[in-house]
Amino acid sequence: MRLPNKVAVITGAASGMGLAMATRFAAEGASIVAGDWNALRLDQAESSIKASGGTIVSAHGNIADQVEAEGLVELAVKTFGRIDILVNNAGIMDYMEGVAELSDDIWHRVMGINVEGPMFTMRKAIPHMIEQGGGSIINIASTAGISGGAAGAAYTASKHALVGLTKSTAWMYTTKNVRCNAICPGATNTNIGETMLATRIDPAGYARATAFSALVPAMLEPTDIATLALFLASDEARFINGAIIPADAGWKAV
Repeated sequence: MRLPNKVAVITGAASGMGLAMATRFAAEGASIVAGDWNALRLDQAESSIKASGGTIVSAHGNIADQVEAEGLVELAVKTFGRIDILVNNAGIMDYMEGVAELSDDIWHRVMGINVEGPMFTMRKAIPHMIEQGGGSIINIASTAGISGGAAGAAYTASKHALVGLTKSTAWMYTTKNVRCNAICPGATNTNIGETMLATRIDPAGYARATAFSALVPAMLEPTDIATLALFLASDEARFINGAIIPADAGWKAV
């Protein structure tokens, strides 16, 4: 096992990449604290991991809510006595609007979940990690965090911000043995599209994003991201810090 006696908090853990990571981490010996806003899927994820012999507790809520975000870290410490791994995976798409068309409600919603939520959990977790001697933070960014063509202005800005938050955190706390890295998935088979209302998608912005997505070399599966996250969470990656890692089959190389 690669994560024996570790405690991992994973947001957006009820489906897609979050579920794949929770399942894989539990199989490798970690105790899981799973958060998600879909209560039904979260219950199903918890039942599945328990049925496979894993250890997991879960909490339903919105990561953009400071109290609920911090509550995941508090739940880990209360239940298991520590937090070794934090995966900020929860995220939503925008409506492919360029900045000229961008609406205030979409800007605030996307930034709240994609940036403020990870900041809340990281700010709460890091003091615990420092006190116990270290920890690993993994932020799930996006190809949109290192390029400009994959989505609209709000999503792209949010993922660039998450990349910046990752780098700052890595540098600030490296002497405390707290590592922070980001994975930038390319096209991955998840249900993030459910966060977009088809009637609100901006046609012109969608056309521009489609021109970029037409260059996708391959579609990844959530388990592909989970495999990389497992390495970053483990002691094998003890000197990997501040890395922004594309996992996109070479899409960013275009």
